[in-house]
Amino acid sequence: MKENYPLVIIGAGPAGLAAATVAADHGVEVALLDEQPAPGGQIFRGIEAAPDERADKLGPEYLRGEKLVSAFRNSSARYYPDTKVWSLSEQRDIGVIHQQQAHMISAEQVLIANGAFERPVPFPGWTLPGVMNAGAGQILFKGSGIVPADGVVLAGSGPLLLLLAWQYLRAGVRVKAVLDTISRGNYIKALPKLPSALLVHHHITQGLRYQQTLRLAGVELHNGIRDLQAHGAESLESISYRHKGSNHTLETDSLMIHFGIIPNIHLSQAAGCDHFWHKRQQCWRPELDEWGSSSVKGILIAGDGGGIGGARTAEHAGRIAAFRVLYNLGVMNQQEMHLEAKQDRKWMKADLRIRPFLEKLFRIPESMLRVPHDDTIVCRCEEVTAREIRAAIADGHSDSNQVKFYTRCGMGPCQGRQCSQAVAHIVADQTSIPLQQSTQFRIRPPLKPLTLGQLASLYPDETE
Repeated sequence: MKENYPLVIIGAGPAGLAAATVAADHGVEVALLDEQPAPGGQIFRGIEAAPDERADKLGPEYLRGEKLVSAFRNSSARYYPDTKVWSLSEQRDIGVIHQQQAHMISAEQVLIANGAFERPVPFPGWTLPGVMNAGAGQILFKGSGIVPADGVVLAGSGPLLLLLAWQYLRAGVRVKAVLDTISRGNYIKALPKLPSALLVHHHITQGLRYQQTLRLAGVELHNGIRDLQAHGAESLESISYRHKGSNHTLETDSLMIHFGIIPNIHLSQAAGCDHFWHKRQQCWRPELDEWGSSSVKGILIAGDGGGIGGARTAEHAGRIAAFRVLYNLGVMNQQEMHLEAKQDRKWMKADLRIRPFLEKLFRIPESMLRVPHDDTIVCRCEEVTAREIRAAIADGHSDSNQVKFYTRCGMGPCQGRQCSQAVAHIVADQTSIPLQQSTQFRIRPPLKPLTLGQLASLYPDETE
């Protein structure tokens, strides 16, 4: 690994792969850093090694990744798998762990393409063994073909619930129920956005096809569920929920939960990029221009890490950002940049027509985000409950960072990824300060764990 590159891309999902291929094909030396052992990101995870039967069960959207990964493999871009980024500065200095060794490298241009992660929504019992994020279930299926042995319940909100249920059904898994928080009000609010969404109707028809397949297989599909709880002594034994005014209990040892995805902004926060609260997507996201450039010179962001748009949108955004990088590096002029990006910009605009509809339809109830039960663990790493967070606020700690200092919430190995949004929602609820005016957890390196030996190896000549 060299000390400096013209372009470093972080993340080998659709955005990173597309950007790396474009930049390398234009003669730029590119280093693509990726935590995974093979390219593809979450959406195309394991695409090169997946047996044909498994790949077919995962569906056509998964198979689209073959072409993207193949084009990248045939480019001159340098690929560094199993590489973690533990720091990123405003000066584009990058701390990485590669082959168990810590390195500091730098770049003239940095493209963050590290995607998104599932929105953590604390509810009673969500930390029990047997309760798992739907995305984690997909990782096990895509990477190893592992599926639940004794059936599964899926609960939450978002297109991934239907997709994973459909994939599990095709793999022979007994899907006991799909429980969605979508209410009648969500359908009404989403209706005005439907005409625009129908212009890219393949997304909607695909979802309807999943629903039809599940119903024909006898899977229970319930919308408008509330008060989801998981129960068990040492591990998950059952779940309970309210539906149409009645309480229901369902025995299961496997619950897959999903409440949509949110941008992974830890790197952009560490680099000092400006962020804002996006009300429609109910999350913070970085401020970007039409090319993906952030508020920090030389740092660009593409894909779901810059705002949720899906795999196809991420691919187009990656290429558009790459064209901007080529302009920044003097490889092409402004006219060439606009001309090269024209088609991807057109396709991306068309693909994004579905987003306003989806954001209204799958919006998470504010009560679920802002008012978790007092005994519910909010910070899994430090085992901090909602009651402790509310007590800290009542004692006068009126922003997220003060709550963090007082309770250690967000100081564990995940560095607040699993609790920062929940803490912010509780603070907003208790103080009546709008989320867009609230503070976020301060992010400091290391963003990923590294040993003292790895840190010391950065300075081999120092003895003290």
